[in-house]
Amino acid sequence: MNAPWKPGTPGNRDAFNAFICDDAALDVLRPVVIEMGWQPEKCHKGGLRNAVQSLSITASPNILMVDLSESGDPLSDINALAEVCEPGTVVIAVGQVNDVRLYRDLIASGIQDYLLKPLSPGQVRDALVNAQAIFAAPKNQDVSAAKRHISTAVIGTRGGVGASTLATSLAWLFSADEKMPTALLDLDVHFGTGALVLDLEPGRGLTDAIENPGRIDGLFIERAMIRANDHLAILSAEAPMNSPLMTDGAAFVQLEEEFRQAFEMTVIDLPRNMLINFPHLLADVNVVLVVAEMTLASARDAIRILSWLKANAAHAQPIVVANKVQAGVAEISKADFEASIERKISFTIPYDIKAASNAAKLGQTFADANRSSKAGTVIREISKAVLGVGDGAVADDVVKTKTSLLGKFDLKAMLAKKDKTKAPAGVNG
Repeated sequence: MNAPWKPGTPGNRDAFNAFICDDAALDVLRPVVIEMGWQPEKCHKGGLRNAVQSLSITASPNILMVDLSESGDPLSDINALAEVCEPGTVVIAVGQVNDVRLYRDLIASGIQDYLLKPLSPGQVRDALVNAQAIFAAPKNQDVSAAKRHISTAVIGTRGGVGASTLATSLAWLFSADEKMPTALLDLDVHFGTGALVLDLEPGRGLTDAIENPGRIDGLFIERAMIRANDHLAILSAEAPMNSPLMTDGAAFVQLEEEFRQAFEMTVIDLPRNMLINFPHLLADVNVVLVVAEMTLASARDAIRILSWLKANAAHAQPIVVANKVQAGVAEISKADFEASIERKISFTIPYDIKAASNAAKLGQTFADANRSSKAGTVIREISKAVLGVGDGAVADDVVKTKTSLLGKFDLKAMLAKKDKTKAPAGVNG
């Protein structure tokens, strides 16, 4: 069922609710509900109209069973139910009309199953088990209908290196400058700053998705995400610190899948610890930006993250970004850093505390608030490189073509003509 969200809906929904017309059916249903681990009190007396009245003022359950026995026009009443049912609810209908056409019409309207009275325990149990599996499982999309999509993960080697600053800036540039429909997914569920950077309230969309991955569909994305501009939508959270992250990662995979259908760009602000628990998050990521500082600890963790990417996400092209770089005061020189990680630093963003403070005061992303700064210029170069990789170029080749602000034209020429002639070395080596 795919009705609009009702204001004030609680985040935690009931696992099951039933609205049944007669006592005989209730007597069969309640023992099975208890067996499933649900509360028998959720089996209410009354049919579909009672369900519509109840759900118009309360949150929809994960699984809903409704009795059509007293309905004169089942299809019309089912449509009324759809208007009050929240996205993702799995609906099982019960009735006494044995009509194949009615069954087909009900299934076409979005009902998961239709059970014929008199009910039997085995029949009810099978229907509920199937509904539970469908609710919990991520939804599959038609691969042939997939759009062109570029997915970028931004991972900081250490806390505070500026990965979130880069992620929000890139998402803004893709949406505002390139006019590409963009999703920003901030997976720091408890301390994420994706919405905060843009002076927005994060809402409960991400936490709702984690709690109930089966609810995630196109309408959920539309309702749950926060709009930052005409082309940028954000999914972020500020989950309570007393609420641990209890998930198998199915919600994150389903969110990424829905983003591929609804957007052209996805930027994932990915805390490094998420790689340990949810390695499948990078299954469909095109580019991984590894953000580091010129420190010993950052070099060590850059080595570990790059090694992990090579072993577990070889399809994703890594780009190393050195952030907050101050000439002459780095803990490790650029040459030593590159030697330790056994690859070149692709981009170097200079340290600019005034620019960072300016962005925070304005409630804007770093790149948007500081377009004329050197750091802002480098971030725009990074955005062009990501677009190049997404169009099929190799990350190392894209980086070699960056020759100041005119590098984007060299990149376009390289992609169009596939010219193998090397451009002059970039300003960042």
